[in-house]
Amino acid sequence: MWNFTNRYHRDDFEKQKLNRLLTYACAFVLVFACGDQTLDQTAGTEVERLPNVVFVFADDLGIGDVGVYGSTVIATPHIDALAASGIRFSQGYVSHPVCSPSRAGLLTGRYQQRHGWEFNPAGRDTDSGMSLQETTFANAMHARGYATGMVGKWHLGYSEPYHPNSRGFDEYFGVLAGGSIFIDTNMPGVEFIGDRPPRRSFPFEVYKDRQTVEVDEYLTYRFTREATNFIDRHQAEPFLLYLSHTTPHTPLQATKQYLDRYRHIEDKATRIYAAMVSSLDDSLGAIVNKLKEVGQYDNTLIVFMSDNGCAGYIGNACSNAPHAGFKRYFQEGGVRVPFIMSWPDRLPSGQIYDKPVISLDLLASFTAAAGKEQNTEDSVNLLPYVTGESQGAPHDYLYWRASPNHAIRDERWKLIKYRRSDKTQGDLGTDGRLQPPASGWTKDVPNGYVTLLYDLENDPGETTNLAATEDEIVARLEAEYAKWNEGLNDEQILPGIRSTLADMHGETVQLIF
Repeated sequence: MWNFTNRYHRDDFEKQKLNRLLTYACAFVLVFACGDQTLDQTAGTEVERLPNVVFVFADDLGIGDVGVYGSTVIATPHIDALAASGIRFSQGYVSHPVCSPSRAGLLTGRYQQRHGWEFNPAGRDTDSGMSLQETTFANAMHARGYATGMVGKWHLGYSEPYHPNSRGFDEYFGVLAGGSIFIDTNMPGVEFIGDRPPRRSFPFEVYKDRQTVEVDEYLTYRFTREATNFIDRHQAEPFLLYLSHTTPHTPLQATKQYLDRYRHIEDKATRIYAAMVSSLDDSLGAIVNKLKEVGQYDNTLIVFMSDNGCAGYIGNACSNAPHAGFKRYFQEGGVRVPFIMSWPDRLPSGQIYDKPVISLDLLASFTAAAGKEQNTEDSVNLLPYVTGESQGAPHDYLYWRASPNHAIRDERWKLIKYRRSDKTQGDLGTDGRLQPPASGWTKDVPNGYVTLLYDLENDPGETTNLAATEDEIVARLEAEYAKWNEGLNDEQILPGIRSTLADMHGETVQLIF
């Protein structure tokens, strides 16, 4: 059973609430003093409350591991119910196939290459982070009077200037690193794979705002409880909640409560991964139930998605089916993710939206819901598209880059260019990666590119490379990519140091991430 009892001292939160109430009171006095010029004279009229926004983010969740997207292994009734209550995007994308740059894109509403956060920091974010010149959707919603809270994985910088509390979030509870252990693996009923230590230490500690705290319970449980407590505290005012789960990212660790649901799965990794996804699904269900309990469900825009596709390095434990590739790849399995949007008061239910959309669109969509849309050159407000008010596609093209590798797609065609490699599997370290040069991987392509062209309309599994027979399409997409690439910032905050090898239609390429 879930236990959502708030065991934390509430003084800090009450002070924040008091400050906001004083602000609202001052605004009321000003309005009252203006008399007939500003007050609505209609008897019984109340000022309409702005909607809440709740964003639930999974970590390394495969699109093929969600029931409504076709999973036959893992049951996800709460995610499926959210899709039934709103919009399911059949072509929902993220801007990068690994965790940190994907998050930098969605938080800013701008392709992360524009501000230099192009690769995973790989432990280098203790004294660095996402560009301080960037505005996050938390900054934007805070400026509109919202209480802003984040729970879970940050992965965009540890130190004071880069901390979530410095990037627009009033409250934070979570892990600043790219992951953490879920629970002491010595606890009864816990199954796990890997050799993570049973107790958390730097950099895997849990923080409440800027102070570390001890967490003994399963991390997904605790994150859910913190999120529902945030809703309880702020139910009387508009709020933004960003619940950024670490599950089902490695280390694979699960508790008996969820493992018991999948005892029929013999493969240990698959069983643990399924249990982790099940805990994620229950977390979403708890959030929805809490919104209903406080009377705010109908007035809340809820978005659920994953930061990238599931990881191939956990074997066959997860699925991006029917798509090719995994986390780290520009194939659909790396960047096409479960993406669901629900808002009972405003959006139709049980709908499928089939035009390509991307996580960058959250900034414009959230701020539009809050009454004052904020756009960037990359972020598009999806609300009028899913309601049918706007026709056509939100984007002509979507782009990906982990220099020198890159990709572009239009409504039908997708072009990928990977750096050809003369390395072999024998060059990989024990971690499955290539040893990088001291200054990181360069943009050079000494062995040329492997060029891939897929017809996503007829071949969503990207099985057939048509680059050799569709010269005009390749040339057009290369030209469009070049125009986009010319406008990017070539000053990378941290160079790419992680890479591995992959086989693409019989040729060896180097994936850089």
